[in-house]
Order: sequence, then C-alpha cells, then structure tokens
Amino acid sequence: MLVQLLTIIIIVVTATGTGSYSVLHMDLDSTPLVSFLERLQEAAFNTFGLGVDPKTYVDMPLKLDLCVTEEAFDKLGRSGDGKVSVEELTCFIEEYFERAGDDMEPLEAEDFVEEPEGFLAKVEHPEVREWALKVHSLWNNLSRKMCNGVKREPHLHTLLPVPSPFIIPGSRFRELYYWDSYWVIRGLLVSKMYKTATGIVINLISLIEEYGFMPNGARVYYTNRSQPPLLSAMIYEIYSCTGDIDLVKRCLPALQKEYEFWNSEKHKVTILDAQGCTHTLNRYYAMWNKPRPEAFVKDKAFSSKLLDATEKQHFYRELASAAESGWDFSTRWMRDPSDFTTMATTSVIPVDLNAFLLGMELNIAFFAKVTGDNSTAEHFLELSDARKKAMNSVFWNEDMKQWLDSWLTNSTFEEAQVWESLNQNQKVFASNFIPLWMEPFYSDTSLVGRVVESLKTSSLVCAAGVATSLTNSGQQWDFPNGWAPLQQMLVEGLLKSGLKEARSLAEEIAVRWITTNYVAYKRTGVMHEKFDVEHCGKFGGGGLYAPQTGFGWSNGVVLAFLEEFGWPQDRNIDC
Repeated sequence: MLVQLLTIIIIVVTATGTGSYSVLHMDLDSTPLVSFLERLQEAAFNTFGLGVDPKTYVDMPLKLDLCVTEEAFDKLGRSGDGKVSVEELTCFIEEYFERAGDDMEPLEAEDFVEEPEGFLAKVEHPEVREWALKVHSLWNNLSRKMCNGVKREPHLHTLLPVPSPFIIPGSRFRELYYWDSYWVIRGLLVSKMYKTATGIVINLISLIEEYGFMPNGARVYYTNRSQPPLLSAMIYEIYSCTGDIDLVKRCLPALQKEYEFWNSEKHKVTILDAQGCTHTLNRYYAMWNKPRPEAFVKDKAFSSKLLDATEKQHFYRELASAAESGWDFSTRWMRDPSDFTTMATTSVIPVDLNAFLLGMELNIAFFAKVTGDNSTAEHFLELSDARKKAMNSVFWNEDMKQWLDSWLTNSTFEEAQVWESLNQNQKVFASNFIPLWMEPFYSDTSLVGRVVESLKTSSLVCAAGVATSLTNSGQQWDFPNGWAPLQQMLVEGLLKSGLKEARSLAEEIAVRWITTNYVAYKRTGVMHEKFDVEHCGKFGGGGLYAPQTGFGWSNGVVLAFLEEFGWPQDRNIDC
C-alpha cells in the first residue's frame, strides 16, 4: 500500500472579511443562559436518571428572566447528596419553563400542494406512488416558523432567530440545521416547493451575516462550530431549477465570507510534500474545549477517565470537532477504535470536507461568472484547481483506488504549529468515495472506472444500501448503519460520470435504498434518520441518542431517487 510521508505546517491566517475571525477561532464561553441550563441538565440527570435526553434541557425557553429562574432553582430543596426530589424538580420546570420546541410554530408551507403538477412522473407503481405522496406530505409535519418572542426576547431562548419558515430534521432535532438542509432542499425541489427551499437558504445567509459563518444549527450552543459547507450546493440546485439570479447575487457575498471562515486560522493546513511542493487543505476544528452544552452530562461522563484537565479540554475539542464533521461519532476519528477518549478529529485531514470545499470553490466561480464578476470567477477556479491537485497528492491511493483521510502525527509547538509527518488511514469508509461527487473527478472516465471497481469490492455495498464503514463499533456513523446523504452523494457522482457500469451501480444502490425506506415505513408508519444496511426494512441504531424519526434528509433523498430512477409498475417493492 502507498503511504505518503509529508511535513505539515499549520499557518494562522488573519481573515480580511467582515466576520469577527479573531474571535471565531478563540475558545468561546457559554452564555449565562446556557451555563444555567447545563446546571439544570445535571440536576435532571441526578433526579430522573440517565434515560432523559440532555438536549431537551438546553432547548427549553424560559418563562421569566434568567436571574429570577436561577434564584428559584438555587432555593430548591436538596438531599445530602445534592439531589432535588422528582416532584420538586418537575414542579420547578413546569413553573419556569416552556416545553422544548414551544418557541416555534408548526405551519403548512405556503407553496405546498397535495400533488404537485408533474410530480414523480416516472413512478408508475401505485403503492410506491401512494407512499411517495405521503413522504411529500411530511414537509408540512416538519415545517416551522419562529415565534415572535424569540426575536423580541432572545435572552429567554437558546434558539437563534431567522427570518423565514424552515424545515426541521425531526424529533429531537427541532431546529434548523446546516448540512441537513441540503438534502431537505433536494426533496423540496422535487416537491416543487421552491419558495420554502429559498427561504431556508435566506435563513442560512442571515446566520452567516450575523456570525461570519454558518453554525451547526440555529441554537446559541451551536455557535462554537459549523457543519459540512454545503450552502453553495443548495444555492446551485435552486438556481438550476428556478434561474433565480437575484438569489445568487444576494448570496454571493455571504458565500465568500463563509469561504474565508473555512480558510482562516485553525481550519487551514499547509502541507509540504516529499517532493517539496506545498498544498493547502482543510480540517474540522471546533472553537470549543468544554463539554458540548447539548450533551453536557454525557461528555463529562466520557471524560471522567481522563485525569488531567488539559487532556479533558483536548477531548472536548475533539468531540465538538467531530460534531462539526456531521459524523458524530465514528471510529474514523479515533486513534484507537475501542477507546472513545482517543477521539482525534483535529488530527485528520478529511477527504469529504475538502471535496465539499472544492465544490464550494467551483460554485462560487460559477455564481461570479453568471453575475458578471469574471475576476472572482477566475480566482476561485484557480483555487479549485489547486485543491484538486492537493487532493490527488495527499488523499489518492492508487493501490486501493480510493481517496483516504490523512492522519497528522503528534505536534510540536514552536512559532508555528509543525506536524512532522502524515499518513493515510487505510480503513474503508464511505467518505473515501465522496470526491466522485465533484465534477473534476466524475468527469475523468478512466478514474471513475477504477473507483467503481473499488467501490464494488469494498464490502460497503450491502443488501439495503451503502454502509458508512466496515467497523461495527456501536457508534452511529459506523457499520452497519447507512445514511441518506452518503447514498445520494455516491449515487449522483456515479450517475454524472456517464459510464454505463457506474450508472448500473448507482441504480442498484438507489433501488436498495428506496426499498429499505419503503419497507421500514410500512412497518413503522414513519421515516427514519438512518438504516441498518445489512437488513432491508430495519432502521439504524447505535450512538448516544435513541433513533430519530421524521426525517428531513431521508425524505429528501427518497424523493430525489424516485425522480431520477422512477419505479416501474412491474418492479417489486419488498425485501
């Protein structure tokens, strides 16, 4: 196997945009409200037990000012071990808090119709069509708008105000999320809900304008990190359907600001390879070295085996950085797959993040060109060309015919942060194939042919879709779970290559994925967040929270697959 040895130099860059980058990459502190809700979360775990969801307690809006609420909390009676009784804590929560999610209102989307004109014309099977219309109708179940109080009294809420209605993923994910929104929008476009899709983008733009980047989601406690940068891809898809040039003009400055965020300070790595050539790539790096507020109690429990305070802070940063990746959690980020505390996300240069940024560079170049800014277009095309070369140099493994994440070794701290060497992670993950989603790679038919054979023999393609990894660790971004986003990116990359064998594999994956979603829906009456790809019709598990339903990106990918491939009347729809 090819193992590349390179020298890594992390260069701190001061951004020149309007975002507060000197602040963004410092370690942030919780707001007083979030700090208090963390205390409440701990009390709830001590009183109610470990079965409660910690996120619930940081999502609950206050009825009264924080100082009043905190004073009442401090006066609660406590036993010798500091516990509050079930009755007293329950009464306190009812008196001083609204329920989690009560600061949003369900609504029927303005552009929703029961059966849009031309909806899924290639779906001929009557049962599949009936199900697809039910999935389409779920957009109304997931549609929300902010209550007026969120903007009027923000000090009572952890929710971040946004101007337009939006689609939530579902269940415990009761707010707007970043990368989820890409696949939600893909489904909304199939449903001809262009206004709702555009409104989501406007919300994301408003948050970039406020914070200098798009947070993980629309919560105060998510402003310590972002998520995979797919906003430009959302805008591209909407523009391709609507030709809305005004949307492109409005979004372009925010996209450039987001690009500066991803290429400033700790997210950016400069690599000196064995041939003496330098390359610039990026990694996930959260602005946080404390327990995540939405998982405060659980993160503290995981860190309890670490005795040193500095080790704990390092571990917390790695957890938050893994959350920034969207893959929370996976052995992909662990130096020792059997030890959760060896999470080392910031020591990985990830294939998929750099593929997303390559797409962002190409999209910004395209948007600049259609708006008449040729110099910006040329600049971002140059950046994309440099990134493609860097990805080929650092990630591509000719023996495996895959792009592999690269590990950074332990660092030394001098005037600059210097990484002495780097080597590829030889393990197989679905993310190893994500570059195929990008035009510079899927347009290379010789390359695609080799990648197709590698994917076929990788053991990732299973009975009910593509597995996330080959390691059954109990983490939700590992085997046997499959996730809608990964299926869609791989299928679309294979399709766009134009190769017959690639399209055949793409359709095979899509049919298996549609089938498992359909059968699971028939059995349970709901759409699921993730699926067990070993068993058709079985939803996924593992991870730190119960399996969720709803579910935004699953709905979007199913609709997009049905639009692309259809479903003939004579094709079976069962396991």
